[in-house]
Amino acid sequence: METLISLKTQSWLFWFMRGLLILGFLVLAGRLLELEIIKGGYYRSLSEGNRIRRIPISAPRGNIIARGGEIIVGNKAVKKRVIFDQEKGYKKLDDTLGAPQEEIVEEWEREYRYGWKFAHVSGYLGEVNEEELGKVIAECPEKGARKLGALVGRAGLEEIYECTLAGINGEELVEVDTRGKKIRTLGKKDPIPGEDLKTSIDIKLQVKIADEMNGKKGAVIASDANGSILALFSYPSFDPNSLIKKDKSAEVEVYLTDSNLPFFNRAIGGMYHPGSVFKPIVAVAALEEGEIDKDYIFDDPGIISIGTFSYTNWYFSQYGKTEGRIGVTRAIARSTDTFFYKLGEFLGIETLASWAETFGLGQKTNIDLPGEIAGLVPTPEWKERVKGERWFLGNTYHVSIGQGDLALTPIEVNRAISAVATGKLCRPKIVGGKECKDLGIKKENLELVREGMGEACSAGGTGFTFFDFTPAVACKTGTAETNVDGKTHAWFSVYSPQEFPEIIMTVLVEGGGEGSRVAGPVARSIFDFWYGKGG
Repeated sequence: METLISLKTQSWLFWFMRGLLILGFLVLAGRLLELEIIKGGYYRSLSEGNRIRRIPISAPRGNIIARGGEIIVGNKAVKKRVIFDQEKGYKKLDDTLGAPQEEIVEEWEREYRYGWKFAHVSGYLGEVNEEELGKVIAECPEKGARKLGALVGRAGLEEIYECTLAGINGEELVEVDTRGKKIRTLGKKDPIPGEDLKTSIDIKLQVKIADEMNGKKGAVIASDANGSILALFSYPSFDPNSLIKKDKSAEVEVYLTDSNLPFFNRAIGGMYHPGSVFKPIVAVAALEEGEIDKDYIFDDPGIISIGTFSYTNWYFSQYGKTEGRIGVTRAIARSTDTFFYKLGEFLGIETLASWAETFGLGQKTNIDLPGEIAGLVPTPEWKERVKGERWFLGNTYHVSIGQGDLALTPIEVNRAISAVATGKLCRPKIVGGKECKDLGIKKENLELVREGMGEACSAGGTGFTFFDFTPAVACKTGTAETNVDGKTHAWFSVYSPQEFPEIIMTVLVEGGGEGSRVAGPVARSIFDFWYGKGG
């Protein structure tokens, strides 16, 4: 017979065990609810992620096209083998030998068809860096965020026109089994190619200039009368194809360690004393300010002394001779330093600097290439602020012949000479229409300076390489002293035809010697080619 105590004990144990059983069911039900309802989507995505692979399909970039329709930078199709990997998801291999057709995909590789001859204009491609990863370009958000391993434009047109040239990548969804083997394709979004970019570049002229400058450190810019760039070249250069190929790392290392800086675009980023190619601007300033006129005559003494300082003319320094009585056209043709010392003295440095600014000097031209810098047109205020020194007349003399602290980029010089030739200041552009403004300079003053530049390339002038050239050209030679072992920069600016310019070109050979003897022959060979007189 059960006692009351034993019955109470059994009853307590019964309910305790029953409670545990109910609690267990509640825990299991709650866990099931969490797995199926609350976190069901999460675990489902994990499951699908294990069996679905997203394979990006690269979009071809737009072509970069010359004015004649030639493709300068394009793309070539390359085959890749896609294999699936449980850890990394998938791999793309270059080796496709023996691979089944379903594992082969077609991708696009950038092709720089003219290599080093066009590198500083084209730019190159480089992988997205840590700072760019995941970010969207504000100008083209539709292109999406930048992803790891993606290639984007670096330097040149590739960088400036990234939004135009870049396409939108596609994607393929592939189902795989537990071993990572492809089962089927679930869906595919085709890539959208980038847009083509039409430039003003004359590719045959560009190649000719590159060949002429090969081995000569410096730059050449050629433009038409409205600022459209026909050719732009900087040497040393590099091959952009090397930067997108994994097996060219040794070649890239040579570029990166080269003290001559092949990636540096001297045409828009190098600052140089311009020497005598600055003199036409000084002549225009003096004429416009009324300091001289077409009848002004100067008797060249060969040397001008101020206290213990002497300022000579090159003709006097080299040959001990003077030019005699000369006017403005003869002074330009003969590049007579003493004549321009006096013009600088008449004008004063502030007025001279103001006219340099009118011709776009000491400021960026805003050419559609990255990396441009502004040149320097010194003033008394600048010298006091930077050097802590007063300005002297001798400083004005130096600037008046393109020396002293005056330092300009080749693209600035070419634009200024173009302004002398046409009377309008134009923004240099490789893509797009003209942007010009009339400088409002008196026609007769411009014609007088142009006449002097025409005489510079005629018998008796300094541009002897063009004495027998037709059609008539106008030019200015420049030999700019440097502080490096007595070396001089060789300059030659020239345009033709003289009356209605169709091409304006500036040649700089860095540390090359005399402008007439070093840069002049380069310019002549290029113009012979342009006018069909040579190869």
